[in-house]
Amino acid sequence: MQILIEPENQWANIDRASTALNLLKKLELRPNQAIVIRNRELLTPDRKIDPEDSITVRKIASRG
Repeated sequence: MQILIEPENQWANIDRASTALNLLKKLELRPNQAIVIRNRELLTPDRKIDPEDSITVRKIASRG
Protein backbone atom coordinates (compact mmCIF):
# COMPACT_ATOMS: atom_id res chain seq x y z
CA MET A 1 0.00 0.00 0.00
CA GLN A 2 1.40 3.38 -0.97
CA ILE A 3 0.71 6.27 1.36
CA LEU A 4 1.21 9.96 0.58
CA ILE A 5 2.58 11.81 3.61
CA GLU A 6 1.94 15.54 3.73
CA PRO A 7 3.19 18.24 4.03
CA GLU A 8 6.48 16.61 2.95
CA ASN A 9 4.85 15.10 -0.18
CA GLN A 10 6.74 11.87 0.44
CA TRP A 11 5.54 8.38 -0.43
CA ALA A 12 5.76 5.48 2.03
CA ASN A 13 5.18 1.79 1.32
CA ILE A 14 3.31 -0.07 4.04
CA ASP A 15 2.92 -3.84 3.84
CA ARG A 16 -0.46 -4.08 5.51
CA ALA A 17 -2.59 -1.92 7.75
CA SER A 18 -6.10 -2.95 8.76
CA THR A 19 -7.24 0.32 10.33
CA ALA A 20 -6.30 3.98 10.27
CA LEU A 21 -4.82 3.61 13.77
CA ASN A 22 -2.73 0.62 12.67
CA LEU A 23 -1.45 2.65 9.72
CA LEU A 24 -0.41 5.52 11.99
CA LYS A 25 1.41 3.09 14.30
CA LYS A 26 3.33 1.65 11.33
CA LEU A 27 4.34 5.20 10.40
CA GLU A 28 5.35 5.82 14.04
CA LEU A 29 2.73 8.54 14.48
CA ARG A 30 0.11 9.03 17.19
CA PRO A 31 -3.53 9.88 16.33
CA ASN A 32 -3.04 13.41 17.69
CA GLN A 33 -0.10 13.97 15.29
CA ALA A 34 -1.78 13.22 11.97
CA ILE A 35 -5.08 12.70 10.18
CA VAL A 36 -5.79 9.88 7.75
CA ILE A 37 -7.68 10.74 4.56
CA ARG A 38 -9.26 8.34 2.07
CA ASN A 39 -10.77 9.81 -1.10
CA ARG A 40 -11.19 13.24 0.55
CA GLU A 41 -12.87 11.68 3.63
CA LEU A 42 -11.32 11.98 7.10
CA LEU A 43 -11.04 8.60 8.82
CA THR A 44 -11.40 7.96 12.52
CA PRO A 45 -8.77 5.62 14.03
CA ASP A 46 -11.14 2.63 14.03
CA ARG A 47 -12.04 2.84 10.32
CA LYS A 48 -10.96 -0.09 8.15
CA ILE A 49 -8.70 0.51 5.16
CA ASP A 50 -8.06 -1.72 2.16
CA PRO A 51 -4.80 -2.18 0.22
CA GLU A 52 -6.32 -0.59 -2.89
CA ASP A 53 -7.46 2.58 -1.06
CA SER A 54 -5.86 5.89 -1.95
CA ILE A 55 -4.59 7.14 1.43
CA THR A 56 -3.06 10.43 2.49
CA VAL A 57 -1.60 11.00 5.96
CA ARG A 58 -1.44 14.69 6.80
CA LYS A 59 0.70 15.64 9.77
CA ILE A 60 -0.82 18.27 12.02
CA ALA A 61 0.59 20.46 14.77
CA SER A 62 -1.09 22.29 17.58
CA ARG A 63 0.26 25.76 18.20
CA GLY A 64 -1.71 26.08 21.50
